[in-house]
Amino acid sequence: MKINKKILIVEDDSALLDLLGEKFTSEGFDVLKAQHGAIGLEIALREHPDLILLDIVMPVMDGITLSAKIREDSWGRTVPILILTNLSDTETMSKALQNNVFDFLVKSDWKIAEVVARVRSKLSLNL
Repeated sequence: MKINKKILIVEDDSALLDLLGEKFTSEGFDVLKAQHGAIGLEIALREHPDLILLDIVMPVMDGITLSAKIREDSWGRTVPILILTNLSDTETMSKALQNNVFDFLVKSDWKIAEVVARVRSKLSLNL
């Protein structure tokens, strides 16, 4: 069941990256993966995914910096970004929201199926 939507998952926890990748692939998405923000930025600007699922705390380049750099690009100004992180403090949330992210999810509060549902909803894929 291919749905012709490409998502980029930027997550430094390789087990979670693989788990999310497998789940979104099984749901019919084309999945791109990166283990830190610098690779994520390179992939995003080259591949122009339909949505970016982004961790905040990562080596090389964090998610806040990555989202700000994506927003500097003409394509990147409008791509939906969903933050999926372990951080829940208001300062971090505020910084993320300054970069026009559409959602901020704390990993421990969400099941993967619910994250998929949020992504589907944002991409108007109510299947």
